[in-house]
Amino acid sequence: MKELLCLGIEGTAHTFGAAVVTGKKRILSDVRDMYTTESGGIIPSEAARHHKELSNEIIENALREANKEFNDIDIISFSRSPGLAPCLLATKDKAIELAKKYNKDLVGVNHAVSHLTSGLLFTEARNPVYIYVSGANTQIIALIDKRFRILGETLDVGLGNALDKFGRGIGLGFPSGPKIEELAKDGKYIELPYTVKGMDLAFSGIVTEAVNKYKKGFKKEDLCFSIQETLFAMLTEVVERALAFTEKKEALLIGGVAANKRLAEMLEIMCKERKAKFYSVPIKYSGDNAIMIGWQGILEYNAGKRDNLNVDIDDSERTDEVEVIWH
Repeated sequence: MKELLCLGIEGTAHTFGAAVVTGKKRILSDVRDMYTTESGGIIPSEAARHHKELSNEIIENALREANKEFNDIDIISFSRSPGLAPCLLATKDKAIELAKKYNKDLVGVNHAVSHLTSGLLFTEARNPVYIYVSGANTQIIALIDKRFRILGETLDVGLGNALDKFGRGIGLGFPSGPKIEELAKDGKYIELPYTVKGMDLAFSGIVTEAVNKYKKGFKKEDLCFSIQETLFAMLTEVVERALAFTEKKEALLIGGVAANKRLAEMLEIMCKERKAKFYSVPIKYSGDNAIMIGWQGILEYNAGKRDNLNVDIDDSERTDEVEVIWH
């Protein structure tokens, strides 16, 4: 029997990527390119232009790396939600163009849900509390009764965007996360606000306070250390409560901020104290990538989903709005 092949295409925000994934969990290729700036944050129209200009080259390279041609592909899966509308449109248009040209089945998937399901592809976790932390997202999630239930989340900006906003405020450019992590190694703690409201988190006021302290002459290194310790401690507190509430024995860290070693360290310490297993998606796959889009496409395709060529984007579809038809 022929092995199912999916071309996954990701393009919700700063990264455009393409990958070929098989129904037997084999990753045949992974090609991506990230839009960056020297200063300031992401500009959606510029990021979309980046995607359009590089899409053909990246998709061709993904097929070449997989040693496949379009004739070999069964499904084209693309990120249709949520994300920056100009980027989503550029990605959707390319996926539809290819599906029409090569007469392929088309499956549009939710980017956030793809992060969740890819965590089970890349790790040994099976029934975890998910800690989904990316640029726009900060959610603590569990799969209950065919839905991803959001147990706690940010009330303002996502953890990644909070770090980037702080980074812009002290002149680090985009993306700021890796630069903050590096500078934090030489810093010491300065008190900042700590804002946990039940199971939810609020980051904006903390970022504002940290930037104000920088303007008053506090050292970058100390502020980078302090904002990491504060935001990550808040998140760890809420995750611990989620483990207690669900009685689950696994925690899985996913999303772009999962690449931060200090965050993973704090969560792992907490899990050991609770006798729970801690998993983190490998750094290579923690950020936005097309492998997860391809794998989610396969899951939904095998569950019977097909999209027509009139499928539209949804830039604000929540994780808990997606019915888990594949589980």
